Amino acid sequence: MTVPDLFHHQYVFPRHRLRPTLRDESKIPLVLISCGSFSPITYLHLRMFEMAKDQIEEEGKYELIGGYFSPVNDKYAKKGLAPAVHRVQMCEIAVDNTSDWIMVDSWEAMNPTYQRTATVLDHFNECLNGAEGGGVLLADGQVKPIHIMLLAGGDLIESFGIPNCWALKDLHHILGHYGCVIVERTGSDVYNFLLSHDILNRYKKNVRVVKQLIHNDISSTKIRLFIKRGMAIKYLLPNQVIDYISQHQLYLD
Repeated sequence: MTVPDLFHHQYVFPRHRLRPTLRDESKIPLVLISCGSFSPITYLHLRMFEMAKDQIEEEGKYELIGGYFSPVNDKYAKKGLAPAVHRVQMCEIAVDNTSDWIMVDSWEAMNPTYQRTATVLDHFNECLNGAEGGGVLLADGQVKPIHIMLLAGGDLIESFGIPNCWALKDLHHILGHYGCVIVERTGSDVYNFLLSHDILNRYKKNVRVVKQLIHNDISSTKIRLFIKRGMAIKYLLPNQVIDYISQHQLYLD
């Protein structure tokens, strides 16, 4: 599919890597959703899913059956944000070449207006549980609903405490209804922030913190700066994404 054609195709929710059954039917099926700019996607974005997977499997309550990147809408108007058509393509290229369980959903990016994170999670809930054939079919014919959690880095969670950055009703909905998996990032004191933030502390049972055992501070901001300065970005993101950036001359300005 060529880049100009991407958003002219009818939207179809991706399920091609979603596991349809549970290995252990006593567990709760879980899908992780990562919302963000991904401009560009890096190895840290991909690595966050794997770190979360390790911790979830160790806990034993949930069984992870899939994960999704949801690139933010262009109306987010963040500095350094490449057009959504490119960000979706780069995410697709990254997961196609590195993962057998992570997918990319373009619904948020394709919308004509900016979509709040709470609304995006509701969209996933409807696609995974509300439609015919939703949930996970068990051996006895019953259907088990899929639980959805937001996967985020410590820097995003700290934005919860910025006045007027998030609607309070959205924070209650995200943390109370879905829950959150937070991956520590260099320079972020997640545990202290959880203690000091009233809403996060209220829903602390729905918040899981994943420690980075190997610290990684790759950021899209640094990648964009490296590209602008003509510096090497190899080994910071998949080679196929680097080739895409070069081909479309992204982040040169």
